[in-house]
Amino acid sequence: MSVSDLDIEFFEAVARINNCTDSFPADFLLRLYAYYKRATNNDGKPSSSRPIINAFKMNALLQTQNITPEEAKQEYIELVNSYFENN
Repeated sequence: MSVSDLDIEFFEAVARINNCTDSFPADFLLRLYAYYKRATNNDGKPSSSRPIINAFKMNALLQTQNITPEEAKQEYIELVNSYFENN
């Protein structure tokens, strides 16, 4: 799969999540968050007004620090596809 195909599939998965009205489990959202941030090379610190949320987000980000943006996009896509296949 070429990078452009991967990008298209990634942004389709992002749109699929953004357009969904389901309430997602917290662990699922944290994984999506971390993969998205890594996939888009957004290494900024979490900016929630609640310290506990920032801690969970930072932990999720640390778990993805050793993967490439392309790997993060693929993981994001697979996570989204898995969620919709199982629900």
